[in-house]
Amino acid sequence: MTEIIPGLQGDIPAGSRRGVPFVGGPDKIAACAKHYAGDGGTQLGTNEGDTIIDPKEFFDIHMTAYYDAVVKGVATIMTSYSSWNAVKMHANRLLVTDFLKNRLKFKGFVISDWQGIDKITTPEHANYTYSIMAGINAGIDMFMIPHNYTEFIDGLTYLVKNKFIAMSRVDDAVKRILRVKFTMGLFENPLADYSMAKYLGSKEHRELAREAVRKSLVLLKKGKFSTKPLLPLSKKASKILVTGSHADNLGYQCGGWTIEWQGLSGDITDGTTILSAVKKTVDPKTQVIYNENPSENFVKSYTFDYAIVVVGELPYAETSGDNMNLTIPEPGPTTIKNVCSLVKCVVVLITGRPVVVQPYIKTIDALVAAWLPGTEGQGVTDVLFGDYGFTGKLAHTWFKSVDQLPMNVGDQHYDPLYPFGFGLTTKPRNNL
Repeated sequence: MTEIIPGLQGDIPAGSRRGVPFVGGPDKIAACAKHYAGDGGTQLGTNEGDTIIDPKEFFDIHMTAYYDAVVKGVATIMTSYSSWNAVKMHANRLLVTDFLKNRLKFKGFVISDWQGIDKITTPEHANYTYSIMAGINAGIDMFMIPHNYTEFIDGLTYLVKNKFIAMSRVDDAVKRILRVKFTMGLFENPLADYSMAKYLGSKEHRELAREAVRKSLVLLKKGKFSTKPLLPLSKKASKILVTGSHADNLGYQCGGWTIEWQGLSGDITDGTTILSAVKKTVDPKTQVIYNENPSENFVKSYTFDYAIVVVGELPYAETSGDNMNLTIPEPGPTTIKNVCSLVKCVVVLITGRPVVVQPYIKTIDALVAAWLPGTEGQGVTDVLFGDYGFTGKLAHTWFKSVDQLPMNVGDQHYDPLYPFGFGLTTKPRNNL
């Protein structure tokens, strides 16, 4: 994933000093490697939790991407809310100063997370003066203080004047921040370049997003019988049903961190829902019937060639997404039951992670993990209807039951529903 750094900042020139931030011109932006470090390995996967692991495994598993980020000239690194063996990362001088700055020679600046220093204490903000001192002495250079910034300034000033924070530490922080700003050319061109706005949502960028959608889809099941796969779907069917809570909801396709922190429902921005993409893809003579949550009687009242059922998780971000059950919320399961028990169906899952699907596997004909495809729903239909083949592979083991979790490749009793790296493939078929 560190390949995104040269994508954002530009390719670092040959022979550049390791650790020096690089931003290659006004059409590039500073990247941030986060969250430093180990937040992907917290106990039970708890957000803002504790990564309990010995130093060798910690550096072998959780630090390798940061080595690469520093070598690629990343401009900034953000500390994590999480802890390593009960030491908060926002107060971890060993990792922020001694290792990242002194050992890896990182010359960019370290930034806190949103109100990150508040969370050094339990309860939060219980001793803010201490939190300021612990954070800046750990090596954080810039602080994300969204609300109580005057309290932070007053506290920092007091701590410097009374020698609890050395002026050399302040000088180091200022130098690092200025270095990145000079690298970005912010003093020559401090304001946004509005000529770049024309690229936002451009056709070229939407096509690239659409390509990313179709390449990331994972086909988990083609059909009930291998000799008669349902996919790719026929564009020239007489009558088809499109259904499900996520079939015509752009906000659900995008998930959290879209427009708002926890995401939203509905037409929150410009884009193509999967329903509208289906209508654009099928033959003009094909009748597309849409019902978000049809009853069995409704399904029986038509003669459908097949159904596309689009269900999944509601948008979430961070702790709001913590879920001990990982089930598809209603009416998703009811829609699957009412539709797939009566008509050939492909279920398209809109989720940020594997969810419980084993109870429905025998009922459905085909199953696609579409993750969070964002605004370009046409990328889903590109592959469902065979204009492109399925090529995606699972980047995560898909469990049978949450009782199996945590489960990883190499475990003694590794018994997944779909193993890590699984993904059926199809070849493009046109004019179906």
